[in-house]
Amino acid sequence: MPHVITQSCCSDGSCVYACPVNCIHPSPDEPGFATAEMLYIDPDACVDCGACVSACPVGAIAPDSKLTDNQLPFIELNAGFYPKREGKLPPTSKLAPVLPAPMVSPRPGGPLRVAIVGSGPAAMYAADELLTQRGVRVNIFEKLPTPYGLVRAGVAPDHQSTKRVTRLFDRVSEHTGFTAFLNVEVGKHLSHADLLEHHHAVLYAVGAPNDRRLDIAGMGLPGSATATEVVAWFNGHPDFADLPVDLGHDRVVIIGNGNVALDVARILTSDPDALARTDIADHALAALRASKVQEVVIAARRGPKFSAFTLPELIGLTSTCDVVLDATDHQRVIADLATVEDRLTRNKLEILTKLGDASAPITRPRIRLAYQLTPQRLLGDERITGVGFADGGTLDAGMVLTSIGYRGKAIADLPFDDVAAVVPNDGGRVLDTAGAYVAGWIKRGPTGFIGTNKSCAAETVRNLVEDYNRGQLGDPAHKPAALDKLVRSRQPAVVDAVGWRAIDAAEIARGGGQRPRDKFVDIADMLAAAATAPRPPAYKRLLAGLHR
Repeated sequence: MPHVITQSCCSDGSCVYACPVNCIHPSPDEPGFATAEMLYIDPDACVDCGACVSACPVGAIAPDSKLTDNQLPFIELNAGFYPKREGKLPPTSKLAPVLPAPMVSPRPGGPLRVAIVGSGPAAMYAADELLTQRGVRVNIFEKLPTPYGLVRAGVAPDHQSTKRVTRLFDRVSEHTGFTAFLNVEVGKHLSHADLLEHHHAVLYAVGAPNDRRLDIAGMGLPGSATATEVVAWFNGHPDFADLPVDLGHDRVVIIGNGNVALDVARILTSDPDALARTDIADHALAALRASKVQEVVIAARRGPKFSAFTLPELIGLTSTCDVVLDATDHQRVIADLATVEDRLTRNKLEILTKLGDASAPITRPRIRLAYQLTPQRLLGDERITGVGFADGGTLDAGMVLTSIGYRGKAIADLPFDDVAAVVPNDGGRVLDTAGAYVAGWIKRGPTGFIGTNKSCAAETVRNLVEDYNRGQLGDPAHKPAALDKLVRSRQPAVVDAVGWRAIDAAEIARGGGQRPRDKFVDIADMLAAAATAPRPPAYKRLLAGLHR
């Protein structure tokens, strides 16, 4: 009864380190880890100990006898990663190598103090890595009153298992050396220089917040947007709660076919009653209940073998939605299958060959995958009415979304590579900028999954601690207590960890037991909820500041 990793895999590698027989690959030290679509358990080497089950932060691992019907394809997918062998492999005691940060060398002036800008996965994994050691204090700065970045605002509402990684982040935030400064924007309320005056180092984990834009005529007309904006709208991000999403037409076209495109298409064609049991924002649920969309077309510029979505996401999509191809694209899939040797690509193509025929009558909202369509212009005068392609063809549509990737944004006082859209760095050390570090997408570009940030952050933290131990990081100019005073003088509406827990509890209560939570989508409402948190006496806050 081997265990199996399923679609909700976050790829953070926790299971790899928990496994006593090294049967989960690729491991973080192996070349394919950063680009792997998921991790895989070797069924011949697995000894069924279950250590990986408790280690997985998103509940993605189960015995093969306890999978749902939708998860059954993952048995073959896990096994298919490994070569065919005869007989059961003997267990081995070899563990995947772990490369922890060097021990922090104590200094007379107090603990190592690190500011982390951002609170998404890369930030929280970095905080976790730092706080495994004694003599370290971490201060997190986040511009929203709520933490966790794309886990909260970028994961599709119907992927609640993926959002379970926040339980790990919650445990990190409860560490005595952790302090949160939420609703504080670095670059507005505080500068890089301010942070360096109060810390030995500043680690930026701000992601890649901008969308790559499609430069064709018609972009910007009402009815055009990006898929990532719509995901944020689904999730109740305050900056996108008022996004004008018009679902009053029978077709939506999404340009680009990565995982985000699949997420948006799946939500737009899902049963609203099923979504009502998720944490989808109320305004999005109301719009979906009134939706007239019957078809979402996911249009890709290249052929099927170049599909950008991952195999696990395709399996999940086809198990829950009606997905079709037209006759021409069916032939393209078959032609590609005859020439492709790569195993993962062949698996994708095999699934595509089994999709339904787009010429069949539409009986419920469906998704159509379309290939070799290069968008040339968006049609319409006052608003979008369709898309024109380079081959002369057109598609009528009431909304057109682009989903062609993310792009990093320059950070004040740090160098920036405008071509790669990252901060130039060496293993997380920002080039030519003492005391500055990066982790996550702003470090390596928008690649990988939630858990890929764990090994990325660990590398940065190792280098940061090495620099500290070598005396290359100057001591802060101020005592720990001065930071809280500075922040509150610049942003009186700062939200701390206690305030966040009050927001969290209020959202869960609003869910009424029927939903994981009912999110606040207005910052004023978040701040009002945070204000209900019980406050410790002033002398306890002062003592806490002295010990940070």
